[in-house]
Amino acid sequence: MLKKHRYFSIPNVEEYARKTNNNRLSQNLLANNAKSCILAPIALKDELLGVLELISPRKNELNSINAIKLEDLLPYIVTAVERNKSELENQIKAVIQNECTSIHPSVLWIFEEEAHRFISDMEEDGVASFHDVSFNDVHPLYGQIDIVGSSDERNKSTQEDLTDQLNMVLEIIKAAQNLESLPIFEQLKYRIGTFVRNLEENMTASSEQKVALLLKKEIEPILQHAERLSPEIKKMVTEYRNALDPESVLIYNKRKVYDVSVANINRMLARFIDRKQQEAQTIYPHYFERYKTDGVDHNIYIGQEIAPKKEFNIIYLYNLRLWQLVTMCEMENKFYQIQENNELQLDAASLILVFNSTLSIRYRMDEKKFDIDGTYNARYEIIKKRIDKAQIKNTDERITQKGKLVIVYAQKSDEKEYLRYIKYLQAKNYLGEKIELLEMEDVQGVIGLKAIRVEILYHLKEMSPEQVLTYENLIEELN
Repeated sequence: MLKKHRYFSIPNVEEYARKTNNNRLSQNLLANNAKSCILAPIALKDELLGVLELISPRKNELNSINAIKLEDLLPYIVTAVERNKSELENQIKAVIQNECTSIHPSVLWIFEEEAHRFISDMEEDGVASFHDVSFNDVHPLYGQIDIVGSSDERNKSTQEDLTDQLNMVLEIIKAAQNLESLPIFEQLKYRIGTFVRNLEENMTASSEQKVALLLKKEIEPILQHAERLSPEIKKMVTEYRNALDPESVLIYNKRKVYDVSVANINRMLARFIDRKQQEAQTIYPHYFERYKTDGVDHNIYIGQEIAPKKEFNIIYLYNLRLWQLVTMCEMENKFYQIQENNELQLDAASLILVFNSTLSIRYRMDEKKFDIDGTYNARYEIIKKRIDKAQIKNTDERITQKGKLVIVYAQKSDEKEYLRYIKYLQAKNYLGEKIELLEMEDVQGVIGLKAIRVEILYHLKEMSPEQVLTYENLIEELN
């Protein structure tokens, strides 16, 4: 069947089992109450695509004679399997396209055109180069939803894990010292106490490395000695080692809770905005990219050159801006709904950047991504990188705050436009009544930025759309 692609029939499975000393095939057939069977290869051009298995609970019902009837049916099955295989391959390519490259479907057409030109040049004279791909006069939109105090939360979880590990080692050393009074035990108790105090008072980026070095170079040889002193200490050392993460050889409990929480949040938010973005493409085809950090950021570029077959009108930009506002509010709600039963509760801060001018983007072949093109346009990238840590003018207060959406802009016309959107979303129970109009401290290379800050209203899953919560009410409900 496998080599010659011919069907294989077993009219009596029980007899076949006796003749083959109950081999694996007969065991599986009998386990499925098969008394007779036909195995027919599904093959195309000497390639085996699969095997059609037919079984019957009665002896001799399936045999080499009625297997001949399959010859009329198999060509249709082969065609169906081949089509399914082709569809699966296309689906795999689509997943790779979406997940592993930055070539968004909306701009795939220009890469296909360039690929056709490249192949044509290569066939003509054997020399070809892939030209730069760029789009001019596009309107940018940028948004981010970040985890508030993510660095502090990560440091806190790392500190707790390292402290727990050092305390476990300290208990082992104390037990060993009770059986064998060695000066090294006293010295290590002092060293561990110093490390624990340093972790509590001054947790730094190098703290984990220093503790790992202490455990490997100084503690581990002592543990190997201590576990020989008594069965009780050996049990303590075994429990200690079982508590360690196999890769890092460190305790990874609190950090795992944090890492898993952040990964789940990022995955759910990324999937959510990906689905919403497919709807947004119906407004007007545009380039979209999102990336995960401690939260999810996204870039959107819209303009005539990206969709040359559909005439661009500024109304499409206004629609996309409103879509972005709604989506950011929904992502904030999703952020807290994901965490409803989580062990670790995190907070989010959301921000939208409004840029009034058009700019050019170019696909960087070396980095495999679109980037802002030109020195003047680089100002936009500078603003993006710095605004989330910017402060309100003449204060120490960060512009971004949990429970509130911040819209950063420079032009008065942008302020009027977004206040209209906010009024509409207040009526739809997306945003609260309180609106703050703020001036921002100048960030490096950029002056005169302003911001609208407005509270977001939240909806728990079991609540009706009319029932809304402020951030404070939401935290009370979740806790």
